[in-house]
Amino acid sequence: MLDGTPKTENTMTTTTLELGAQDPELKNSPVAWEGDEDTEALREEIPEEAECFFNGRAFSHDTVISSGSTRLRCDYGLWIPAGPGGAGKP
Repeated sequence: MLDGTPKTENTMTTTTLELGAQDPELKNSPVAWEGDEDTEALREEIPEEAECFFNGRAFSHDTVISSGSTRLRCDYGLWIPAGPGGAGKP
């Protein structure tokens, strides 16, 4: 990240990365919650990016992370729920 561009995280791990809560002061991709009527509107607003951001860190498409008890999966620039989880759970 010498030029100011975030480095995309390597996602080939056997455990889910625990990242805690989103910090609103850092770059974050939106989370589309299941049943949220705004999900389609979010998809239209966000260009299909190959990565998602969480607390200023970039993650590639299909990466699963954990934020507290919630697992999130990167879906072309949008975080979507990936089921319950927690630190160390794949």
